[in-house]
Amino acid sequence: MQDFSRAVTRVLRRAVPFDGVCLLTVDPATLLPTGEVVEDGLPAAAMIRLTEIELREPDFNKFTALARTDQPTASLSGATAGDLDRSLRQRELRRPSGFADELRAVLSGTTGTWGALTLLREARSPHFTPAEVRFVASLARALADGLRRAALIGDAYEELSSRCFEINVPTAVRSSAIGEDSGTASFAGIFDTYLGVSGQDRVLDAVRACWASLFNTRAVAYRLRAGTHHRDMPMAVGVIELIHARASGVAFSAHPVTGKTDRVVIETSWGWGEAVVQGLVTPDHAEVGKADGRVLKYQVADKTVVSAFDYAVGRVIETEMPARLVSRRVLDEEQIAAITDAVLAVERHYGYPVDVEWVLDRHRREGEPVCVVQARPVTVTAPQTAPTEWNPAAMAAKYVFGT
Repeated sequence: MQDFSRAVTRVLRRAVPFDGVCLLTVDPATLLPTGEVVEDGLPAAAMIRLTEIELREPDFNKFTALARTDQPTASLSGATAGDLDRSLRQRELRRPSGFADELRAVLSGTTGTWGALTLLREARSPHFTPAEVRFVASLARALADGLRRAALIGDAYEELSSRCFEINVPTAVRSSAIGEDSGTASFAGIFDTYLGVSGQDRVLDAVRACWASLFNTRAVAYRLRAGTHHRDMPMAVGVIELIHARASGVAFSAHPVTGKTDRVVIETSWGWGEAVVQGLVTPDHAEVGKADGRVLKYQVADKTVVSAFDYAVGRVIETEMPARLVSRRVLDEEQIAAITDAVLAVERHYGYPVDVEWVLDRHRREGEPVCVVQARPVTVTAPQTAPTEWNPAAMAAKYVFGT
């Protein structure tokens, strides 16, 4: 709410100068206030009397009256024909505090009324003009939608925290756009993902930033190459409990380069998977035969970057890998088998080769499943042809020497 109010203030002040502002959130059912953010407004001691006037005494431009009109935005100077002292709150509260004209707007949209806005000007400033009133009125629906989203996201985050038995549960905030991943295109790693985000304001900021990444340079460039338009892929944003990762990575049920479907390819590094998905680290590389689950290849990389939780900023960031982990193998045989089982289960469910993002919980015990956090189609597959004859040399190269 604080961040949203500051953003609204910055936008409005460019077009409609003012000296003080109050942004209320209200209950859509009763229109009673549920919260407020005040900047350079009336002193706190005046708020009780202001509320009494608003709820119990006659006055101009009361929010409940404005909400019933066709134009729920008005200035006090317009309502009083320029005689501001006809207003009870002006005589008792605003003028003694140095304020003169006031612009009020009820913030309503198609889903109800979610807030109320008051802009104040000091006695030395001119009255609000009809053009300024119309401009604020034109923004009312967008502001109401912003308040509604903030309220619903905040409530949902509190519910998630309660279900996880946390006060402010760390979350992963990530995109889910229509057409983001299909058999012909994949936006993997192009839209923004935020890991370890906790607290209502930070979660709301991350959700907005995730939506905005629909228009980042990577996404726009990819859409141009793929011949798609942003209107074809409206974006939702998922906020989910963050898994405390020992290791993470991606796995493919078809080779991502050759397209061959006879093996599972796994790429992994320590910590969370953003460094792998974004291509910031050279991960360990493993290949597993689908037929027998045998590890055909395991290449240990020098992993110089890790996605780790930074308690100072309250989220997962990319930082230098601890020296003891740079050249250390990430996955053992049991973990590779568990990842392979998960990938093949996802492939069977969808009926086509898949690209899976997975996480090993740091509390996971041997024999327990891995966590699959995202799955999408593999966009490259090679045509599969039936062998025309038995080739012992080829079979030995594949199953004995692992090539």
